[in-house]
Amino acid sequence: MNKILFFNPRSARTKPRIPNSILAVASAVEGLYDYAIVDGNLENDPSEKIFKYLATGEFKYFGCTCMPGPQLKQAIPVSKKIRENFPNIRIIWGGYFASNQPKVVLESGYVDFIVNGPGEKCFPQLLDALENNTSYKHIHNLIYKNGNSIIKTERDNLYDLDALPALTYEKLNSFYPLQKYLGKTYLGTKTIAYHSSMGCPFTCSFCAVVPIYNARWRGKSAAGMYKDIKFLKDKYGGNAIEFHDNNFFVSEKRTVEFARLIKPENMVWWGEGRIDTINKYSDESLAIMRDAGCKMIFFGAETGNDEVLKKMDKGGTQSGKQIREFAARMAKFDIIPEYSFVLGLPGDSEAKVMKQIDEDIAFIKEIKTINPNTEIIIYVYSPVPTEGSEMYEKVLASGFHFPEKLEDWISPHWENFDLRKNPLTPWLTPEMIDKIKNFEIVLNGYYPTVSDVRLGSLKRKLMHAVSTIRYKTNFYWKPYEIKALQSLWKYRQPEIEGF
Repeated sequence: MNKILFFNPRSARTKPRIPNSILAVASAVEGLYDYAIVDGNLENDPSEKIFKYLATGEFKYFGCTCMPGPQLKQAIPVSKKIRENFPNIRIIWGGYFASNQPKVVLESGYVDFIVNGPGEKCFPQLLDALENNTSYKHIHNLIYKNGNSIIKTERDNLYDLDALPALTYEKLNSFYPLQKYLGKTYLGTKTIAYHSSMGCPFTCSFCAVVPIYNARWRGKSAAGMYKDIKFLKDKYGGNAIEFHDNNFFVSEKRTVEFARLIKPENMVWWGEGRIDTINKYSDESLAIMRDAGCKMIFFGAETGNDEVLKKMDKGGTQSGKQIREFAARMAKFDIIPEYSFVLGLPGDSEAKVMKQIDEDIAFIKEIKTINPNTEIIIYVYSPVPTEGSEMYEKVLASGFHFPEKLEDWISPHWENFDLRKNPLTPWLTPEMIDKIKNFEIVLNGYYPTVSDVRLGSLKRKLMHAVSTIRYKTNFYWKPYEIKALQSLWKYRQPEIEGF
């Protein structure tokens, strides 16, 4: 009667990946509590399986991880229905959305607790407190409601990842064949999704990680990573790796050590890092990484404007000059830099906002000239509730506010907001949004992403040819002919769908 039902809601990605966050918490209660896992990415209707489990009367807790955007479309109605039909089940949410929007989540009336950041210790401690009817106010990383007050407990120190329980891949395999999570991507035919660290040591004002980790980072050892990946390779045939850390490359020593370990396995891999961090790596380190299979790295370039980078609290030493030079440096090592840009930041006037959009578009085209292999990811700025941030204060002053009801987050325009595609912020006009979207369509036509494995060379050449005049003449208005080809061929957008 004290079983836990873990739920991983469906994301925007077209290929399911190992639910590392759910698996980490489940592994922490292994041997203490029995549990089941439902993955919305592998179910036509996950609610059917969820309520079949709950109807047995064996489950007392429902744990749900939830990122902003599409995952809310399943997490919200399922949690609400559980509260209506099984009022005694304790509902516990984790993930970036709940941690950054605790008030709207807890005031919904159907979420009891929020795990605020890492839950490997918090979650089992909370269960023990609830089972024994003891206080949970001293448990770290917890948010809950006490009367009309929202209580946030003290943050725990980041855990030693090598000391945490090993992820129970075999237990996950008992619910869903693990082979289903090792899909074909640009990197390989059986790509492993892996998370090797917690947090990030920087404080970018637009990043959802910052309020949760407060500029802290801790990584698993190279040997620990290698052990897990080697197991997934030998047992399930994994042949490529996506590192979904917020910042995989913080430690050059760890990265190089891992590269040396993984090299004999002949696996291609990808991760996320910072330009000003990896630019400090030696040429020798970069060569070792590429020789060991590092094929592409995602970087938050954001903008080429140094003043705007400062307003973003980007931290470190990143600058427009460095972004240019680093793109050229990556070409020498045959590592593809995947640069993301955030367009449409708040400004003092519409003219200034549009001017900055135009400057960012010109900078993106300059980067493509420097290194045509640079992959470009474009987001539209969407605010993150970061206390003390100059940019967020400007956002609030503009009249922007988040939804006051949890159900409002699953309306179509708020889903687009969380995907950073059309945030409907007060300082952006439809004309600005159209310009950003239209430029993105033309850019992706002229330079189709290499990560779309379905596009053959003929399709790429045709799309490039159709886009040439628009791209070279800066004519982005209503690119219907390019959009039609992208729709016909189901062009993949890696910023939404992944590889």
